[in-house]
Amino acid sequence: MMGYGWNMHAGGLFWMLIIGLLWVIPFWKLLPRYGIPSWVAILSIFPLVALILLWIMAFRDRIGGGTA
Repeated sequence: MMGYGWNMHAGGLFWMLIIGLLWVIPFWKLLPRYGIPSWVAILSIFPLVALILLWIMAFRDRIGGGTA
């Protein structure tokens, strides 16, 4: 019987990093427009934090102006 070994775990970690980056980058770009520091985007990998940030962004006025 063959085990999964290192390759399976490394591949899973790789895809988790890719998905994490795809999740954090939009928050990183949007948060400063609402007066929140960019580094807070890293915390958005936690679902409850992401939901709270979305609510804050939904009800706070944008600083940069322009169209929504």
